[in-house]
Amino acid sequence: MVYRWALPDLGEGVHEGEVVRWHVSPGESVTMDQVLAEIQTDKALVEIPSPVAGRVLRVLVPEGTVVPVGTVLVEIETEPEQAGASAAASEGEAGAVRGTASGEGGRRRALAAPAVRKRARQLGVDIDRVTGSGPGGRVTMADVEAAARTGEVAPVGAAGPAPGQAPGAPGAPEAPGPSGTSGAPGTSRAPAPAAAPEAEEERVRLAGLRRVIAERMVHSLHTAAQVTGMDEADVTELVAFRARAAAEAEALGVKLTYLPFIIKAVISGLRAYPYLNASLDDARGEIVLKRRYHIGIAVDTPDGLVVPVIRDADRKSLLELAREIQELSERARKRTLTVAELQGGTFTLSNIGSFGGTFATPILHHPQVAILATGRIVRRPMFDAEDRVVPRHLMAVSLTFDHRVLDGAYATRFMRHVVERLERPERLVLEL
Repeated sequence: MVYRWALPDLGEGVHEGEVVRWHVSPGESVTMDQVLAEIQTDKALVEIPSPVAGRVLRVLVPEGTVVPVGTVLVEIETEPEQAGASAAASEGEAGAVRGTASGEGGRRRALAAPAVRKRARQLGVDIDRVTGSGPGGRVTMADVEAAARTGEVAPVGAAGPAPGQAPGAPGAPEAPGPSGTSGAPGTSRAPAPAAAPEAEEERVRLAGLRRVIAERMVHSLHTAAQVTGMDEADVTELVAFRARAAAEAEALGVKLTYLPFIIKAVISGLRAYPYLNASLDDARGEIVLKRRYHIGIAVDTPDGLVVPVIRDADRKSLLELAREIQELSERARKRTLTVAELQGGTFTLSNIGSFGGTFATPILHHPQVAILATGRIVRRPMFDAEDRVVPRHLMAVSLTFDHRVLDGAYATRFMRHVVERLERPERLVLEL
């Protein structure tokens, strides 16, 4: 029987996706839960597992193609009873697969997102033997990592290189050279091809996350009336305070950067000036004031900029924020963030200082109405109250806001509020 696999409903308002990469090709045998393809939505890059085992007949959509939900992407030849069971098992959210029948002697199928399945493979955990603690028995990332620590589930046997390790990488079997040799010194090799003329240009396809970023930036600029204001904060006291606290945080296994302090200062400002923690509903002509503080943090990854969200940041301590920033940043670079962790932000922060930048004109993370960028901290001579030249630590601050919602004076007062909290960390601590 031929199983026609279509792009599933990934939830969270996702209506289409781009086929970034196929992991299978026609004629190849696939197992259940084997990754078929990487799909880039406007929310995240997700890996879609196969709901059936069988042989790939046809790949219907080439890489780089954007298709709507429900489009048939691949045909897989499988057993009739398995195809019938997997039809009921293919329903899910964020690429998760639901169901109980699997063609493996009635073995239970785990309900889990693609990122969780990928993490399970990396840790050698059989996800179908993990008891899920999420809604409806969903297996969460924490469930998988707990199973790996306790060893309560049977590991998945795997041949070949470790997950994420390419053939020829350290620790992987060396690929054979010509005539079955390993390519070691002294073995025969094919003559090297003649060097090709150097090209004058190179074309790189705008695809995947880069394409999504481009579309979002253009949409944001064409939708909002964006204005950027700039200021400087004398963070000399904050530098000293953080230096003292960093050692204690390190003893607890947490890297304390300046970003948790900036988040706390921003939240203080958002409470005082609530129209920056908002969005504009153009269709209804309404400003939507947010009553919760979900702070997005821009993270640079090899694939492009992603913005994971720290939910209810106002309810978390500096150490809790530091720990979550560290975890989200690492998972963003490993591409293991879930769709939910990239949504729902009410205000965004971008720390260009970590790359050596000073001032910036950041683009709004639409539909939010404001974004704050902080630059690197530099040591400069300044005049004190007695006109003496003293060394101080200064940090640049840039605020882009939607002028349709916010006036310049209101936005500037917010920025001064944030600057004053950064300049007086003891007052910031009292507000925690």
